[in-house]
Order: sequence, then C-alpha cells, then structure tokens
Amino acid sequence: MTTPAADVYGPIDFVLLEFPRDRLTGEAGRALMDLVERGTIRLYDLVVISKDENGAIEVLEITDPLSEAAGFAYFAGARSGLIDDGDMQEASSAMNPGTVAALIVYENSWAVPFVAAARNSGGELIASARIPAAEIMEALDALEPTTT
Repeated sequence: MTTPAADVYGPIDFVLLEFPRDRLTGEAGRALMDLVERGTIRLYDLVVISKDENGAIEVLEITDPLSEAAGFAYFAGARSGLIDDGDMQEASSAMNPGTVAALIVYENSWAVPFVAAARNSGGELIASARIPAAEIMEALDALEPTTT
C-alpha cells in the first residue's frame, strides 16, 4: 500500500454536542480521546460553550478541573483557528438555556487512504451530504415487514 500524499485529507466535519448540566460525566471526552488516539479522527478545534438559564454565553476554560468542561481537558490547546467568534455565537444560538455544548471540528482521517486511492485513480468528489442517523433508522424501520 502506498502512503498517501501529504496534501490528501479526509472529509472535515463539525459537530455541536449539547449536554444538560446535570449529566456531565466526562464519558464523551474519553470517547473522543479514544478516536483521536486510534487515528480515526484528527481534531482541529474543540470549544466548550456554556449557556445559562438567562441566555448568557461563556466560553469555558477546559483546563480548569472545576469547570463543566473538565471532561475535555485532554484537548486543551486544540485550536487551529478555524472556529471564530461568529461560529461560537451561531453555535450558542442553537443551544438551549442551562446547557453546555462542545463545538468540535475534526477530520475523518480514517478516510485518507481511500481518498488517496480515489485521487490516484482520477476520482473526484462531486457530491457529499450527511444524513442524520435518526432519519436512516426511521427509514429502515419503515422498510421492515410488519407482522399481524
């Protein structure tokens, strides 16, 4: 297998994950760390945003062990500059009051060998979309034969 060229990247996505304040366990941070350590994804940015009951927004310091963002402390310094103040404001507008959210930008590095192989064969991405898993599960459930 040939090594992909340095200018080959996997698809890059962002997610905004919202958590109720009383359910912060650190489990999501550990799962994200596992994805990074296994090379499944490459993390570009991780910002944790808090929205209080009155709608006030605060970007949390993830290195503070007493912070609601402490579950993501492993990723301190994960800031490429891709997320700006406008992105954080837009993300916070999608949040419910009284929640904490992680805004994450990552590369699907698992796809790099496939992307390189496709490019080496003259392939070019001409369309891409993300389909929410819940929609797919609903569609699959609808296809299952019903028993009466």
